Amino acid sequence: MSTMVALARAQAFAAGQAQPIATVRHLHVHEQPLVLIPLAMAGEANAPLAAMLGTSFGEPQLLVVSQPRNRDERFAFAASLASHLVPYLTSFAVETEAIAVDRGRDVRYRFVDAPQVWVPNTGGVDFLRLFGRSTRFRQVDGDHPVPPSVPLLGRWLTFLAGASEMPGSALLLNAVQALGLHWATGQSGAEDNHLGSLVAWIESGASAAREAERGPVAGPATDPEFDNHVLAPLIADSDPALPSVLHDLLLPTWERMWRSLDLLRALPPGDRVASRWDGDRDTYSAYVQHLLEDGAPQPRRDGAVAAAARLQRLENAAARYAVQRAFDDPLVMAEYRLAGAAFGGVVTLANPDRVDDSGKRPVLRPRIMVATTETVRVEAGATLTSPARPGQKAKVISVAPTVTGSDVLLELSGGMGRKLVAEPGSVPAVGESLLLTTLSEAYRPGASFPDPSETPWTHGGPPSPSLSA
Repeated sequence: MSTMVALARAQAFAAGQAQPIATVRHLHVHEQPLVLIPLAMAGEANAPLAAMLGTSFGEPQLLVVSQPRNRDERFAFAASLASHLVPYLTSFAVETEAIAVDRGRDVRYRFVDAPQVWVPNTGGVDFLRLFGRSTRFRQVDGDHPVPPSVPLLGRWLTFLAGASEMPGSALLLNAVQALGLHWATGQSGAEDNHLGSLVAWIESGASAAREAERGPVAGPATDPEFDNHVLAPLIADSDPALPSVLHDLLLPTWERMWRSLDLLRALPPGDRVASRWDGDRDTYSAYVQHLLEDGAPQPRRDGAVAAAARLQRLENAAARYAVQRAFDDPLVMAEYRLAGAAFGGVVTLANPDRVDDSGKRPVLRPRIMVATTETVRVEAGATLTSPARPGQKAKVISVAPTVTGSDVLLELSGGMGRKLVAEPGSVPAVGESLLLTTLSEAYRPGASFPDPSETPWTHGGPPSPSLSA
């Protein structure tokens, strides 16, 4: 937990009201998302009991498995879920747009929009991942055949679950995590996993949250008391009242899911949210193309090289997402200012026309002086950037202490055009307030990984001669 979040939690506890920890929304909220609330049977590995889903608050669809231990009913449920979910996921694979690549020398195409699925919590994401794993390899012929929509559903669920692991992705989101990214409550992190309590903290305060804790959970697990006294007799007797009981159980969570979306929509989106959604549209477009060309299910587990490459992508995405959130949001950047990774100041001197001719050819290298009252923990030679001009680098020439703080002399490069005269507004002017940080959005090239056939047998490659002999 960061210092700022810890402070916000303390303030929320004292005030009895959730405190904002973001000034903008850090994720894309679709105009027509699909809300999905899965429910599983306790004591059975990934045995679906029910699901409530839909794209409209007023039209929830309820799917129920009357006997979760029955294999045929499970796959009938999967087919029914596929009939609702797959058409929504594929409905965006219609209109495309051309995107210039290779500096305009070529174009590629992606869909103009992509689907977005919401579940209540991380348990819902885990349920979809496991349910996708249990259905994507099923055969449509032979022994125990299933409808063709079942393995297709499994591949889509596996795709969504994989996308949810990518920091900043908005294809599959859970409400608890999304709300926790923007508000801090006065309760523990474990208690924040209760969607009803979390929403109550944000909307009404601590007293309402205590009342909400007594209400139904948001799945996928059910309350043990409900299991023993209500659910077990209904299943044992194949009682036709089961759908009605489950509808009443899921309806409060359904309402809170849509209220959560309204809370998030009330926040203005961050400047870099749209670019991350563009990346999601690329991911979605590529997977639709995969289904059209081959459609093979995802492997049960990654090989050594694929796992290493995926880990690097996740690490790079996490670092990029952290920087983008800080650049978009002053409250997030405040944490870096406390840690000394950023500081704010005012430009007191500026030489926008300075040219460095010490090299083979002259280059534009303006210098500015920034006066700051904050603690500066950077040394000469460090490279800084400003959220206002992310494409421009500022090299620290010197840091001189003053009575009120420090004077930082910076040499600028990039983001000023290709001539020896800076474009208007590209160099900070005297009197301009400037935020500088060691954070950077600069592209991080991927590592070079060997072909799986070139790895040792311990990592999936061919066995060595001594072992094969």
